[in-house]
Amino acid sequence: MRMAYELAGRSALVLLAMMISCLQARSDEELVGKVMCGYQGWFRVPADGSGCGWHHYASGPKFDAAHATIELWPDVSELPEEDRFDTEFRKKDGTVAQVFSSVRPATTDLHFRWMKEYGVDGVFLQRFSANTRDETHRTAMDQVLQNVQGSATKHDRVWGLMYDLSGTRPDQFGLVEEDFKHLQKSFGVAKDLNDRHYVKFRGQPLVALWGLGFSDRPPALDEWARLIQFFKQQGYAVMVGVPTYWRTLDRDAIADPRLHELLHTVDVLSPWTVGRVSSPEEVKTFVDKTAIDDAAWCRERYIEYLPVAFPGFSWQNLQRTRGEEARFDQIPRRGGEFFWSQCWNYRRAGARTLYIAMFDELDEGTAILKFDKSPPVGTAKFLTEDVPSDHYLWLTGRAGELFEPEAKLQPEKMPVRD
Repeated sequence: MRMAYELAGRSALVLLAMMISCLQARSDEELVGKVMCGYQGWFRVPADGSGCGWHHYASGPKFDAAHATIELWPDVSELPEEDRFDTEFRKKDGTVAQVFSSVRPATTDLHFRWMKEYGVDGVFLQRFSANTRDETHRTAMDQVLQNVQGSATKHDRVWGLMYDLSGTRPDQFGLVEEDFKHLQKSFGVAKDLNDRHYVKFRGQPLVALWGLGFSDRPPALDEWARLIQFFKQQGYAVMVGVPTYWRTLDRDAIADPRLHELLHTVDVLSPWTVGRVSSPEEVKTFVDKTAIDDAAWCRERYIEYLPVAFPGFSWQNLQRTRGEEARFDQIPRRGGEFFWSQCWNYRRAGARTLYIAMFDELDEGTAILKFDKSPPVGTAKFLTEDVPSDHYLWLTGRAGELFEPEAKLQPEKMPVRD
């Protein structure tokens, strides 16, 4: 009943008001026209003071070849010496390989400086609701959030909060509400409508909720409906991360038409396509057969379509720590051709904004940040490529030009740096 009531509530008068709002000049913090990145912010080291150990660098207390979970080694050369942390890994020349910690303000500041330098509009900061139960992890996530708030303001970028509900049981959805109240009270998150560095959608602060409708987890549609209404009733726009085949209700999506009823109540819809395509040819086929119709479905219902692009994929190290096998460099980056094919084709499909997965995802090799072109050597493999270390930052900036409100669709060929 609640979902039906919400759908009925979208009266012609409300829709007219929304349309008038959209015709007005876009403010700098509005989502439409921007290219946003996911920002995990979950990397910790024993010496950073967080108490989390080698979090997301290793599958245990030791960060070595047998326990490493990352596949892309970050370039930390621009960080202050006190914010570069030694590891047991060695490079080919024998020097110690170093990494960063996401809880250190200097790390976040550098990442946001790069965003400004290369024209990346901003990030959705991932916050994992299951981790809010642990005070140590919650405190560390709070520190990262404060870092992001400060760096977004300093470098004139935008940011939004994204709750990832992976690992959250249906009876634990209340954790999100509790945590959001904590963030508002402690840090004023999404509370000030005049905060030009918190991302908005149609004039409302945007909160993202990821994980709705996936077939590999409990549907929990009633719990999702209550959570969405919690934010809507407080005046927030709501974005949801959904499976690739959310519209056809098959493959990675639950086969329940109530999912569509619930999706009618949200403002932004973002299908997760990481790993679903692996070449420029597959991208074009996917867009022709699926994404164009996805975008049309959203457009007809006045919902913003936010597709996901990723540069490549590789998680052999991570899978090995789980006792499973995976091919190294599973989805090759092809010098940026694969990434660009997604950006261009989604723009062709009618998307007005784009989500990049991810800025700093080292575990699955999807990060666009500067990477170390001379990673450690040994039994654990790390990705490298014959392109500049900042190539994907630069390419993301060029993708942003595709999505500028008045931009015309550029030639399909990937741009070349001068």
